[in-house]
Amino acid sequence: MVGSKRISGILIFVAALICLNVLSQYFYTRIDFTKEKRFTLTEKSRSILKGISKPVTIRVYLDGDLPAAFKRLRNAAKDLLADYKAYSGADLKIIFVDPLSGLSAGAEQDTVVKQLYEAGIEPTTLNIKNDNGFAQKTIFPMAMVEGNGNGMPVKLLQNLDASGNYEEHINNSIQNLEYIFTSAIQKVLSGVYPRIGFTEGNGELSDLQVDDAIKSLSESYEVGRVNLNLIDKDGLDKLKMLVIAKPQKEFTEAEKYKINYFVMKGGSVVWCIDQVGADLDSMGRSGEQLAFNRKLNLDDMLFMYGARVNYNLVADANCAEIPLSMGSQQQIQMAPWVYYPLLMPDTSNNLVKNIDGIRTEFLSTVDTIAVRGIRKTVILHTSAFNKVFNTPKLLSLQMVAEQPNPKDYASVPQSAGVLLEGIFPSVFLNRALPVGITRDYGVPAESKSAKMVVIGDGDVFKNQVSAKDGSVFPLGFDRYTQTNYGNKALLLNIADYMTNDENLISLRNKEVKIRLLDKALLRTEKLKWQAINVAFPLLLLISFAIFQHYYRKRKYAR
Repeated sequence: MVGSKRISGILIFVAALICLNVLSQYFYTRIDFTKEKRFTLTEKSRSILKGISKPVTIRVYLDGDLPAAFKRLRNAAKDLLADYKAYSGADLKIIFVDPLSGLSAGAEQDTVVKQLYEAGIEPTTLNIKNDNGFAQKTIFPMAMVEGNGNGMPVKLLQNLDASGNYEEHINNSIQNLEYIFTSAIQKVLSGVYPRIGFTEGNGELSDLQVDDAIKSLSESYEVGRVNLNLIDKDGLDKLKMLVIAKPQKEFTEAEKYKINYFVMKGGSVVWCIDQVGADLDSMGRSGEQLAFNRKLNLDDMLFMYGARVNYNLVADANCAEIPLSMGSQQQIQMAPWVYYPLLMPDTSNNLVKNIDGIRTEFLSTVDTIAVRGIRKTVILHTSAFNKVFNTPKLLSLQMVAEQPNPKDYASVPQSAGVLLEGIFPSVFLNRALPVGITRDYGVPAESKSAKMVVIGDGDVFKNQVSAKDGSVFPLGFDRYTQTNYGNKALLLNIADYMTNDENLISLRNKEVKIRLLDKALLRTEKLKWQAINVAFPLLLLISFAIFQHYYRKRKYAR
């Protein structure tokens, strides 16, 4: 009787396991105990994945024998894509492959590397330490997302921090995995790659100065230069966003008419405006410079749209450093320059959440104007230790030696970047066509729902360029102090927010904290923890043996 009950219990247990396995094929769930929910897909990603109606293939080229940091990135991608497959509304094929596996070094590998490079899969060369010193290894921290007849290469390794180490790169990359895969899936299935234009023709930043900005955006968008003198209505209709970065020449009424038409049709504009002309290179030659007011003929447009870039300069105690020649031997030393303020993002807004301080050069404040139908949000501001100077103003490098007086700089944070959203009024309502416009674009009285960002600095999206060989540094990276600022992250966030109807920006802001051991504490308490790890298991074992001895003695002594 007892035996039959035991057999019945075993059969019931086996049957329950079989039922559980069958049900698991149709239902998927997981419990995420991490504080930042790193293993949980956002509702936005789940919604997009459930809406997939066509097969998608994701081929990840990061596999094989990898350094520890890249294994972590690969494993994070595997875990994430397993969730993608579970939530997908159609067949989602996931393939991990080492493209150089089994190939002999030399011609065979070179051929494969070339083929992958032409397809947009770029290699990364690592120096790996071994018993014989260092050896080079080529890996491909990239993936190809294919679907609906389209393909899109995506970078798994995000080199946003040019001064950081691999651990920082890998952690940033893991944080960004959900965004890059969800965004890529959406783009290949829709076949739509929004177009972004950087204006030229009015003294804007040169191709070299926006090189990294364009390259970074080109991974997800079609990006190029736009000459407002030459582009016509059809060309404007193809654009999703305009970036007006540091114009130095006056805009004609015809150019303003085209910008206004672009806004009226629902286009997004990023205004990076220098109302005051000042340049550190010019100052370096003569030692001083008069910061003068520029006449750009844009004030009326910005005023109508709800913003004003003021004719002033902000000096901020929270600032970047500049290189200066010091002493008789002209040694280069770094010195804080209060006219290069570091802007603080308003972290309550998703547009600038989780990004670092923004480096600026000769910044002006930005005010908002009461315009009906426009929602205004300050997204960037100075520190509370600032001083605002009216212009024109004479600037001198001798000011570097002056220590800011805390009393003079005690103030309130000044707004330097604002987000405008809503229905914008037309600047050209009931006005004749300006000279240079040969056809009526049919400009309405007010726009479709549109967005703008107005920043009081024209250099915010300018990358540094080497004077020796013309090489380009990453946007936001200061080659002198080896510091990386949040300028690139700001640009990418703005592009996502302005162009993406699905608004995937919340995925880019997902934060995964890396919790490494405190190495300093580890060194000071090394002996204590070694002793605990050796002695505690032995004490636990001895205690268990003593307990077992007395337990058995008490049990069987009766």
